[in-house]
Amino acid sequence: MPRMKKGGLDASFFAVFTGQKPRTEENYIKTYALANQMLDSIHSSLNRNSDIATLALKADDLAKIEKTGKRAIYIGMENGFPLAKDLSRVEEFYKRGVRYITLCHSYHNDICDSSSDSKPAEHNGVSEFGKQVIAEMNRLGMMVDISHASDKSFFDVIELSKAPVIASHSSVRAIAHHNRNMTDEMIKKLAAKGGVIQICLLDEYIKDPDTTSVKFQRMKELHRRYREESDKMTEAEKEALHKEWDAVQALNPESMPTVKDLCDHIDHVKNLIGVDYVGIGSDFDGGGGLRDCADVSQFPNITMELLRRGYNEKEIRKIWGGNLLRVFREVEKCAEKTKNDPHLANIGSKI
Repeated sequence: MPRMKKGGLDASFFAVFTGQKPRTEENYIKTYALANQMLDSIHSSLNRNSDIATLALKADDLAKIEKTGKRAIYIGMENGFPLAKDLSRVEEFYKRGVRYITLCHSYHNDICDSSSDSKPAEHNGVSEFGKQVIAEMNRLGMMVDISHASDKSFFDVIELSKAPVIASHSSVRAIAHHNRNMTDEMIKKLAAKGGVIQICLLDEYIKDPDTTSVKFQRMKELHRRYREESDKMTEAEKEALHKEWDAVQALNPESMPTVKDLCDHIDHVKNLIGVDYVGIGSDFDGGGGLRDCADVSQFPNITMELLRRGYNEKEIRKIWGGNLLRVFREVEKCAEKTKNDPHLANIGSKI
C-alpha cells in the first residue's frame, strides 16, 4: 500500500495464483483450499486496512473509491486449476470477488492447453469443459484472460467468448520471441474483439535474453529443477530453491531490460492497432521487474518515458488502466444482456 501511494497507483489486481500440479483428486482438493486461503487473506487484509483500501467489484467502483482517497483492490485468479471440473465454482469465486480468471498457467489443465507445456497439446486448444467455463464467465461478468494460453487456445477463446477478452500480462512476440508473448496476428484479433493486451514487465517477455550468459544457463537449470522436482520437494528444499532463484535473478542487473524496452512494446501495439488496445500488466512477485522499475513505486518512470515519446495525457490514461476498464465495462454489459434475455439466461443456468 505505501508503494502504491508513492507510485500514484489508484488500483491494483491482487492475484490468487496457484501453480499447475498433476490433476489428481488430492491436488484438486489442495489447490481449491489454497485458492480459498488466498481469498481469505486478501479479504482479511482489506478488513484490517479499511482506512486505506477497499475491495472493488465493478469497473466503475474505481472512480468512486478514488474520491475517498483510498486504494481500490480488485481480485483476479491466475490459473483456472482451482475450478477442478466443477463449473459451479466459477460463480462461487465470482461471489468472493474474483473478476478475471487466467484460464491456464505453465501446463495444460482441464480448461485449455498452455503455451509453455513441453508435452503435446492435450485439447487442441480449449476443452469442452473450457467452453462451458468461458460461457459461464460471460454470463457472470468475469473477464476471460488468455495470458499463458497456447496460440490455438487463444484463437478458440476469441471465437467462443461473447465479450472482449484480456491478456493480463503478455508482451509482443515480434520484439521478444518468447512463446508466452502474442504474435501480431493475435494482437489484431484481440483488438478486433475489443480486448486489451497488457504488456508484462518480465525480462524475457520484454527482451530476448543472452542465451550464452551464465545467468541464463543457471536460470534454465533452476526452471528444469522446479518443473521436474517441485512436487517431490520438502518445504525446506523449496525455500532453498527460491533463495537460489532470487540470488541468480540478482546477477548482472545491468543486463536487465529497462522502461525504454517496455515502451518499445507499447509503441509496437499502438502502431499496429492503436492505443485503445494496450495496457500494462506488471506481474510483480511473479517474475516481473525492470532495471529501472522494480516495483509499483517506480511506475512514474514509465509515464515519463511515454511523455518523452510524445504520448499525450489522454493516451497515457488509456494505457494506465483506461483500456482495461473499458473492457471490464463491456464484459459487464454482456452479462447484463444475458441476464435480461430469458433464453440466454436459461442456457447459462443449465450449463
